[in-house]
Amino acid sequence: MSFVIGLTGGIGSGKSAVGRLFEEQGIAVIDTDAIAHQLTTPGGAAMPAIRAAFGDAVATPDGALDRAAMRAIVFADPPARKRLEGILHPMIREESERRLAGADSSYAILMVPLLIESGSYRERVNRVAVVDCDVETQIARVMQRNGLTRAEVERILAAQATRAQRLEAADDVIDNDRSLADLEPQIERLHASYLALAG
Repeated sequence: MSFVIGLTGGIGSGKSAVGRLFEEQGIAVIDTDAIAHQLTTPGGAAMPAIRAAFGDAVATPDGALDRAAMRAIVFADPPARKRLEGILHPMIREESERRLAGADSSYAILMVPLLIESGSYRERVNRVAVVDCDVETQIARVMQRNGLTRAEVERILAAQATRAQRLEAADDVIDNDRSLADLEPQIERLHASYLALAG
């Protein structure tokens, strides 16, 4: 795949909704979050290394990653986050490269929640599209969707790039402060633009 759009945004910004709209246009969307989930399901390729690094307490009885237990560890111990990333990121990168190579649309979307934070992803994409919304909107969405407390969501946000940092890195900004109906024309415009750029 020669033309790749890096799609990013903070937690609760609406990346998944935007990804689905690009898929409706017939575009291949490679979601690194979905890949991470697959790697950490029962029997997932990353689980043996995660259990070896963090112990059996981070696995559910069926052998999947216990996300709540893992989240508690990485927030209490920043070096633990780096250890977890050291296991997952190379596997996610390898799988996303494989999927990009097999993509058969005019361009592809590589959806990476921490695109700005990672540094290295910038060289893998031709443009960066940021899904943007007000921080209060993000907090409300994540509390409702994940059942987390406000303090927990604020901790997650504090570990991510700021809204200003993401906007500064953006080639294209997708405003998702309102409804799905407001998203659709924005995606149609970007789709036409990306088709032209992909040539």
